[in-house]
Amino acid sequence: MDHLDDIEQAIVTTVRDFVDREVRPTVRELEHANTYPEKLIEQMKQLGIFGLAIPEPHGGLQVSTPCYAMVTEELARGWMSLAGAMGGHTVVAKLLLTFGTEEQKQRYLPRMATGELRATMALTEPGGGSDLRAMRTTARADGDYYVVNGTKTWITNARRAGLVALLCKTDSKAQPAHRGISILLMEKVPGFTVSKDLPKLGYKGVESCELSFDDCRVPSTALLGGAEGQGFPQMMRGLEIGRIQVAARATGVARAAFDDAFQYAQQRESFGKPIWKHQSVGNYLATMATKLTAARQLLLHAAHRYDGGQRADLEAGMAKLFCSETAMEIALDAVRVHGGYGYSTEFDVERYFRDAPLMIVGEGTNEIQQDVIVRQLVSRGGLGYPVRRFANPA
Repeated sequence: MDHLDDIEQAIVTTVRDFVDREVRPTVRELEHANTYPEKLIEQMKQLGIFGLAIPEPHGGLQVSTPCYAMVTEELARGWMSLAGAMGGHTVVAKLLLTFGTEEQKQRYLPRMATGELRATMALTEPGGGSDLRAMRTTARADGDYYVVNGTKTWITNARRAGLVALLCKTDSKAQPAHRGISILLMEKVPGFTVSKDLPKLGYKGVESCELSFDDCRVPSTALLGGAEGQGFPQMMRGLEIGRIQVAARATGVARAAFDDAFQYAQQRESFGKPIWKHQSVGNYLATMATKLTAARQLLLHAAHRYDGGQRADLEAGMAKLFCSETAMEIALDAVRVHGGYGYSTEFDVERYFRDAPLMIVGEGTNEIQQDVIVRQLVSRGGLGYPVRRFANPA
């Protein structure tokens, strides 16, 4: 199972069984009603899923990033919203492990490992989108506290998260601007409100919210790592695992769409034969399978790179870009294979088609991913493959 050890293989298999037994039989009703999946989340806690990025000394069962990606893929195969519920949680855990003070790790990680404390990150603002350096949320130092003001939007799990990694400006005059950005580990304090839930095309059940901060007083010990001005590089490192997770979610959705289309094409008959035998439908299935296989390999390549301790901006960006675009293409092709039934809410393919676009615009839009990719290519001098040099004809 893609070079996983026996324990990790067992973890993936356990999650796969959970999805088939508990998620797939109930997801259609929950998703259409936009009901928060409280029971399923509790079962995920019991399975230890919220602690898969946290090492044993802090109460978790840390697995390799390929294993984590495959667990995410299995969850998304059942319902992408369940995989989304653990995405920001994992990023915050990685931020704490990499940059947090010992006191911050001891305070949060053991409760995060069990899912007792769920975490999320707050980056996006109503007027900023993917341009994190243009943010307006500020944290002004006031003695042993910071006073926080601003607004964040599209924050997953905001109503149920007890910890928010808030990206904000602690020095509005710093040049360049990213040097004035920090991360505050915020718990619910006076002035911190969830101002509204955002209506969505897909990604139902799990809420996406707008957060408002009105003169929130946060102790200075909440500053991640205890150093101001490090928030931008810290979050860029955190977003590497975040983008790998989104790529895994996209791969899970693509896999579910392909599986449904593949099964339907063998059962549905037209003109006296299963529809997969019609070349147009067969071509769809062949192309879908090829894209899905390529996406999965790119995902695992990024996961292995991340575990190697090297910067994985390029690989995570490529995986997020390709896997999300592939999920959208396969979801649409699954609708085509189902014909009119693909447009019916009685079949799951319409949900895949509504869920897939989130991975294209979330965790940094794909246009941003392309910018990240080309900048990393230039920085690294290309892909690192042997290049034949041609003489200048002049």
